[in-house]
Amino acid sequence: MIDKNVFTDKVRITIKSGDGGDGMNSFKSYKGKPACGPDGGDGGKGGDVVIVADRGLNDLLPFRFTSKYFAENGERGGTNQCFGRSGKDVIIKVPVGTVVRDYETGTVIADMFEDGQKKLVAEGGRGGKGNVRFTTSRRHAPNFAQKGEKTQPHVLVLELKVIADVGIIGFPNVGKSTLLSKISAARPKIANYHFTTLSPNLGVVKVYDKSFVAADIPGLIEGAAEGAGLGHDFLRHIERTRLLLHVVDISGSEGRDPVEDFAKINAELAGYSKKLAALPQVIALNKCDVYGAEEHLKAFKRKYGKKYKIFPITAVSGEGLQPLLDELVAKLESLPPVSREEADESFTYRTPAGLGFEIYMDDGVYVVVGTLVDMLCRNVVLNDPDSMAYFQKILREKGVIAKLKEMGIKEGDTVSIGDVEFDFVE
Repeated sequence: MIDKNVFTDKVRITIKSGDGGDGMNSFKSYKGKPACGPDGGDGGKGGDVVIVADRGLNDLLPFRFTSKYFAENGERGGTNQCFGRSGKDVIIKVPVGTVVRDYETGTVIADMFEDGQKKLVAEGGRGGKGNVRFTTSRRHAPNFAQKGEKTQPHVLVLELKVIADVGIIGFPNVGKSTLLSKISAARPKIANYHFTTLSPNLGVVKVYDKSFVAADIPGLIEGAAEGAGLGHDFLRHIERTRLLLHVVDISGSEGRDPVEDFAKINAELAGYSKKLAALPQVIALNKCDVYGAEEHLKAFKRKYGKKYKIFPITAVSGEGLQPLLDELVAKLESLPPVSREEADESFTYRTPAGLGFEIYMDDGVYVVVGTLVDMLCRNVVLNDPDSMAYFQKILREKGVIAKLKEMGIKEGDTVSIGDVEFDFVE
C-alpha cells in the first residue's frame, strides 16, 4: 500500500501518443448504380501527449498511483470522403520545477520552470489516407487505403527540484521549520524529534517592499551525499536555490558540537556537488536563549566569524530575525536569478518523416527494414493488383531493387519486407 503522506519528488511514467486512424476503402453506390467511384475518407490524427506546469501541485505523488498516460487513437475515415475524428490529447500536469527526462538516454526534454508552461512530448500518429486519395489518371478505382501510423510507448523520468531563492539547511531539529513559520505564512509541521520535515516546505517572505521564496529543506545528516538518511532525495532541491541560510543549533542541546555540525553539513554539500558548495551562505545561530549557547557562540565566531556573516537568533521568540532578513534581501539583490536546466527544446517523440531503408542478410534471406517498409506495410493490400503495382513501383523509385542487385541478389532468392516474404523475379 502506498503511503499518501510520503513526499514524492522522482517518478517514472510511461506515455504513448495516439495511433492514427485508418483510411477508409469504400465506393459510392446508388440504387441501380452499384459502383460510382471511390469515396473513402482519411483517418483522424492520434492524440498528443502534453506536459503542463501547475503551481497548484506540490509533489509527484499522483504519479505513484497512475503511471501510464496514453492518448486517444484517431478514428477510422468514413464514407463519402468523411475524415475520421482526431484522438483527444492527454494533458499531464506536473508541479512547477519538474525536470522531464527521457529514461533511455537521460536527455533533458523540458524544465517546467514557469506556471502554465507547456511541452509537447509525444506527437500523435498521422491518419491513413482513404482510397479516394490514391486515384490517378490511370487508376480510377483503387481498392485499397492507407493504415494510420502506429506510435510507440516511451518512458519518462519526472524529477521535482524545488525553485526557491533561499534554501534553509542544517541538521535535523535545529529549528528550520520554526524559523520558516516565523518569517513567512508557511505552516510546516513542527515537533521535537528528528526528521519531522519529510518534504520541502516553501514560504513567501516579505521584508518591507521586497519579497523572496524560502524553502525549508529536510534535515541532512552525515553521509547524506552518499545517500544516508534522506540523502540525495533532498540534496537535489538545494540546487535550485540562489542562497543558503545555514541554521545551526548553537546551544548544543542535541549533544553535538555546533562548530562540527557546520563543518559536516558543508562537507555533505561538497560531496554531492561543487556547485552546492560554492553557493553563498548566511549563518543563523539558533536557540541563543538556551543555557550553554553563549560559550558555543564565542567558539563559533572565533572559527567562522571572518568568513561568514553570522546572526544569533531565537526562532521561537523572533529575536534577531530582522537583521537576518535584511541581510538575506541585500544578498539576493546582488545574485543572479535562478537558472533553468539546459533542455533539448526541439525534442519530441514523433514518427519519422523521412522514408529510408536498410538491407541485411539473415540466413540467406534479404531483409529490408526502415521507415520506407513501415510506410509500405500501411499502404499495401497484397490481394489487390493495383496495390501490388503501387508496391513494386515504390520499390523501384526508392532504390530498393537497385540496392538488392548491388548486393548480388539472383532470381529466385527470398526477400523479406515487413511480414511478407517473396521470391525475387526480374
